[in-house]
Amino acid sequence: MHGTWEPAPAARWEDAFLAGNGRHGALVFGDPEDDRVIVTHHTLVRPNNSPADTAPPELAAALPALQDALLAGDTTAAERFTDGRPLRWVQPFHPGFRTRVRRRTSGTPALPAHRAVDFTTGVVTGECGERRSEVFVSRADDVLVQYVTTPGPVVDIDLDHRLSGVPAELGAGRGVATARRETVLTLRARYPDSPLGYTGITLLLTDTGRTTVTAGGIRVEGAGRLLLLTRVRRHEGDLDTAREADDLRALATGDDLAALRARLLARHTALHGAAYRRVSLDLGADEAERALPGSVLLGRPHSPALLERLFAAGRHHLLSSSGSHPPRLTGLWTGDWNTAWSGAFTTNANLNLQTASAAAADLPEVTTAHADLLHGQLSDWRDNARAIFGARGIVAPSHTDGASGHTYHFSREYPLHLWTAGADWLLKPLLDHEEASGRRDPRTSTLLAELALFYEDFLTRTGPDGRIVVVPSYSPENRPRGGSWGAVDATMDIAAARHALRAAADRAPRTDAARLRALADRLPPYRVNDEGALAEWARPGLGDRYDHRHLSHLYPVWPLDEINPYDTPELAAAAGRALELRGSENDSAHGHLHHGLVAARLGDATRTEDALARVLTGDYFHDSLMSAHYPARDVYNADAAHTLPALLVESLVQSTPERLVLLPAPPARCPCGRLHGVRTRFGARVDLTWSPGAYRAVLRPDRDAEIDVRTPAGATRLTLRAGEERVVSS
Repeated sequence: MHGTWEPAPAARWEDAFLAGNGRHGALVFGDPEDDRVIVTHHTLVRPNNSPADTAPPELAAALPALQDALLAGDTTAAERFTDGRPLRWVQPFHPGFRTRVRRRTSGTPALPAHRAVDFTTGVVTGECGERRSEVFVSRADDVLVQYVTTPGPVVDIDLDHRLSGVPAELGAGRGVATARRETVLTLRARYPDSPLGYTGITLLLTDTGRTTVTAGGIRVEGAGRLLLLTRVRRHEGDLDTAREADDLRALATGDDLAALRARLLARHTALHGAAYRRVSLDLGADEAERALPGSVLLGRPHSPALLERLFAAGRHHLLSSSGSHPPRLTGLWTGDWNTAWSGAFTTNANLNLQTASAAAADLPEVTTAHADLLHGQLSDWRDNARAIFGARGIVAPSHTDGASGHTYHFSREYPLHLWTAGADWLLKPLLDHEEASGRRDPRTSTLLAELALFYEDFLTRTGPDGRIVVVPSYSPENRPRGGSWGAVDATMDIAAARHALRAAADRAPRTDAARLRALADRLPPYRVNDEGALAEWARPGLGDRYDHRHLSHLYPVWPLDEINPYDTPELAAAAGRALELRGSENDSAHGHLHHGLVAARLGDATRTEDALARVLTGDYFHDSLMSAHYPARDVYNADAAHTLPALLVESLVQSTPERLVLLPAPPARCPCGRLHGVRTRFGARVDLTWSPGAYRAVLRPDRDAEIDVRTPAGATRLTLRAGEERVVSS
């Protein structure tokens, strides 16, 4: 349940098992004859634009005229709100190189191979006869560790940059320095037409045998054990490889390779294992099915064992890809230089969905990585607000490579530079974490204050009724009937502005708080259209286009709690109608799971089940249990893998600072089970056990709280005292 395995090596990089520490990543093929590990790093992005091309467009002077035109009924006015640049992609994420330990075969047939990954330790193993290889990426020491026992009489070892899609113009050079039982292998790569490059460094230690230099690397004869320590650095100019090698040597104290491997592994698992084990899901699956290889289990979409394993794999992959950055579109992994959508961070759904379980599923490591990304781009966000809107404060981009936070990826069909809701959505996980932990981060308060400044400067246009008009406005990545992509009063923009202003007011001095709340109260109400659905644009005359993968207008339902069945039942019904009418367009995995998250918030178990079924039966998962963006495993993408745990948690346990909801929308395929360790936003951890007609929740609060409890049996009030266990049961 807490790992997966396959009876053969990976034939494709997409099927390679994954390890990572949130900085370095590893794709492990598990082939005993050609033991390949692709090394990745969050900072490996290829330069593709000049600095002038990556500045936000200077459009503020033209903003008033655009607002006038849109308010006067010129529905296509926003299509001309540009500086004329073509669509520019952010810097594409790419793999670094692969380490190879190739066994020189004697002509005898290879023995059966077995590969596995243990989610509790993050260790990937490959075995064939007596030969065993294990790989982990240390969370403690930021190093990729590969330990090989009985490698074979003769093995060739090298670092190889020739991966799929590698640019022909990439300048690459190798270096080898060997003495006694230690070898340093280096691979230097320089991007075309750029002073930037990256360098891979591997320190190889052997216990016995003879090492000789070859044309591509080294040959080792007669070794009983090999230990490889690998890092990669992206840099400008030359890198001090001698210093980098010394840093690796500092980790490799002592002559006993087994003891060194054990010491490094213990330091790593103390962090990785502790984080992974905080939350678990047991659906009472059949033990025989739990023992099946992942590839076989994927062919049994109705098996509880599959759901257990995908929940566990999703936690492992999400944790492993979160460190210096949160997960990219591909997590932390790719084996191809031609990564779809630049393998970047898309913040108008994908990143937001992938990190959705961070607070409830108790992975503060993910939230910390997410926060670091935001704070590192604050200066660029200020530039966006000033250049595009002539405003103080901050505006987040919808697409970023992690290095730049400037808004420069936009076009006529995707006027992403008009989107103002991004910062609020990106801030929401930080607020959820603060509520769960009971501790406020001053940096989050600063971000909220700056976001409020933006809204104070931007929300200046009013309608005849005195209400604020959000203009221009954009609903990712859709457009209304009767209008164009850039429009007026998108529901998501209204909800984000209202939420941000009220959240900022909660932390502001009294006089400032009153002003911010007054501005929030002047925002337009949501609109219910003629079909009884929550409209995607509150502006009368703008019709809905239902067949779309994004559900931006349901932002007040999820991730916000503004619309819910308990406080706003009429709007919740309208949101449910909007969900009912929404099509799936191109069957993007993120669309299905977003649909499921909204359904769970609305208490719609049928639609929650349907969303799960579409993903589980649509062939979205590779043998690695990493997912694809489209059915039939088309386009490697982490959305489904990382979001699925969030959907399962939301269907079973939901919380706000004042409310706990048990079993709001349990999928039909989960009639019984146990969810352990869920973290609530009122400061308690919950263990939930359920079966048909029965449930038992154990609450362990770390602070006092008065909460409304909603269960299948009804509603009640509950007083919690820090340190006092409470039980809610049927």
